Amino acid sequence: MPVPWFLLSLALGRSPVVFSLERLVEPQDTAYCSPGLSCHLWDGDVLCLPGSILPAPGPVLVPTHLQAELVLRCHQETDCNVCVRVAVHLAVGGHWEEPEDEEKSGGAGDQEPEEPRNASLQAQVVLSFQAYPATRCVLLEVQVPAARVQPGQSVGSVVFDCFEAALGGEMRIWSYTQPRYQKELNLTLQLPGPQPYWRLFCDLSPDCRGLEVRNSIQSCWALPWLSVSAEGEDVRLVLNVSEEQHFGLSLYWSQVQGPPKPWWNRNLTGPQTITLNHTDLVPCLCVQVWPLEPDSVRTDMCPFREDPRALRNAWRAARLRLLSPRSWRLDAPCWLHAEAALCWQAPGGGPCQPLVPLLPWENVTVNEAREFPLLKGHPNLCVQVSHWEKLQLQECLWADSLGPLKDDMLLVETRGPQDSRSLCALEPSGCTSLPSGASTRAAHLGEQLLLDLQSGQCVQLWDDDVGALWACPMHKYIHKRWALVWLACLLFAAVLSLLLLLKKDHVKGWLRFLKQDVRSGASARAPAALLLYSADDAGFERLVGVLASALCRLPLRVAVDLWSRRELSAQGALAWFHAQRLQTLQEGGVVVLLFSPGAVAMCSEWLQDLALAPGAHGPHDAFAASLSCVLPDFLQGRAPGRYVGACFDGLLRPDAVPSLFRAVPVFSLPSQLPDFLGALQGPCVRRPRGLAERAERVSRALQQALDSCVRAPGPGPPAAGDQT
Repeated sequence: MPVPWFLLSLALGRSPVVFSLERLVEPQDTAYCSPGLSCHLWDGDVLCLPGSILPAPGPVLVPTHLQAELVLRCHQETDCNVCVRVAVHLAVGGHWEEPEDEEKSGGAGDQEPEEPRNASLQAQVVLSFQAYPATRCVLLEVQVPAARVQPGQSVGSVVFDCFEAALGGEMRIWSYTQPRYQKELNLTLQLPGPQPYWRLFCDLSPDCRGLEVRNSIQSCWALPWLSVSAEGEDVRLVLNVSEEQHFGLSLYWSQVQGPPKPWWNRNLTGPQTITLNHTDLVPCLCVQVWPLEPDSVRTDMCPFREDPRALRNAWRAARLRLLSPRSWRLDAPCWLHAEAALCWQAPGGGPCQPLVPLLPWENVTVNEAREFPLLKGHPNLCVQVSHWEKLQLQECLWADSLGPLKDDMLLVETRGPQDSRSLCALEPSGCTSLPSGASTRAAHLGEQLLLDLQSGQCVQLWDDDVGALWACPMHKYIHKRWALVWLACLLFAAVLSLLLLLKKDHVKGWLRFLKQDVRSGASARAPAALLLYSADDAGFERLVGVLASALCRLPLRVAVDLWSRRELSAQGALAWFHAQRLQTLQEGGVVVLLFSPGAVAMCSEWLQDLALAPGAHGPHDAFAASLSCVLPDFLQGRAPGRYVGACFDGLLRPDAVPSLFRAVPVFSLPSQLPDFLGALQGPCVRRPRGLAERAERVSRALQQALDSCVRAPGPGPPAAGDQT
């Protein structure tokens, strides 16, 4: 993994920092070493052949540490190249033999050491350099005087000037001796690139702007400078270059594992402005820019890593997926810091209760399969995913395969030392010990639950040394409770029937009064709306269903063919539409035409007198059947006040609707949702209180469904335009 430059990574902030590099005037490679050592650089490069590791015959010199420094090698004042200075630190290693007499006498100090122990040491140190497209190996001879030869002691360092490299590239350095007595040292370095100065979202790193001598490095001269600015909901990438300069630009998603995922590539000329929608931003969205010249340096920048909007978009795109009964995966476009844990969701609503500490939070790697520590799945078991202790996702993955939530009681068994164990039932108020005298549902059924557990009627979901989880069905206790309720209802009905027989005249008068009251209140009922649309695909049908469900909660009385499949099959699409249209208009409601690309094409066919072939549309396509009745209303001027049009942001623009249908208001949803709801209420109806808050709820539900519908085919390319 690349390591930071030890001379260029100090005190980097968000403002430009200027670095001054040492200049070398020597055109040839040189070497020098610490005081007391002698060293010599061989002429020319040598073969890069490390060879195998051999046992040390005695004390030897071995490399212990590599250090790199950035300098400039200048041939002229304005003709310099970036160069890497390498320092190798050496120490005495190998096998040391003690005299036998010393071992026997316990290390007596009156005996003098042997001659070879104080001899000077000499070593041949190889430095191997690899940076595309060049590979070099140089040999340095180092000699250490006998006085400094001590076992395990550092003797100094030897410095090599220098390896030339290109800006923005990655380089690797190895060091070993010939012959080799240990594993070679290696160092991977990312050279500073000719990166532009970002005005927004990103920190500076050493680049052409941060080098005091950037005018001396020719590869810094013709760089396309790029800045990022935010303007409303859009983000602009502005490339400030000369009009004659040609350069390439690529937008891609950087992946932690695997190659980058490309999104958008262009060859451009002159000043350019690339506009991105804020919904396209994710932390791993990166920009690569390079001059269209041979062997040009490509500069990569990821300016949205710390942008809050990008992080929110990444979590909105994240999905939990069940791969098998015991494995799952978190799908996301970028790497995210995430932790996951299992929780238990009761069918009555309320928060999902985490199963911590038995099943603690675990770090999750995005787009990587994980195993559940479970014996068996259950529809009430859900997965919670959090980001820095903030809940981001929750999904009951087994609900689709095992059915809806069950009214089961989860028993938590905790095991302690000496085979001790305790049981509690997980409830919204906490975990109730069994048996218990508390006034909770589990406490009242404590004895029965323990008997069910002992008789094997509970299903074991998880088992470990620290505890176990059991799901006990509660339906039989619910049936007993409801039997008493039904008995009470039957008794109440019998008493009520007897009273009605005794008070027959009074009941008739009360029914007449109730009928008059219902008629007088008919005008105050919720407005009616009939939704007509073209079923382009399953995604659009799902989007219409979300809109209809949201409108019903306002409240509005909504009719849509999605909820009337049986009536459509029995009556036929044309008859069903006639009945619904007549009822809606008689009640003062509105017919809503939801336009999509398919609906626009179908309307154009009718307007061009191209008859639709029988069977060309599905048996439930009310939109195709309704055109024969809708068009006369528009052609004869009866549509205003009875019809409104609507389309969805990102799927169709309002100006794409045929002009005939623009005789009535056409709204774009959800951006114009408040005006759309006002049109459904009618001009003479007083706006209810809290309409803005209701519109916000509908907008959120609709935006989530619209994001899923738009995201399915993949994001569209950003817009590019010239900046003058």
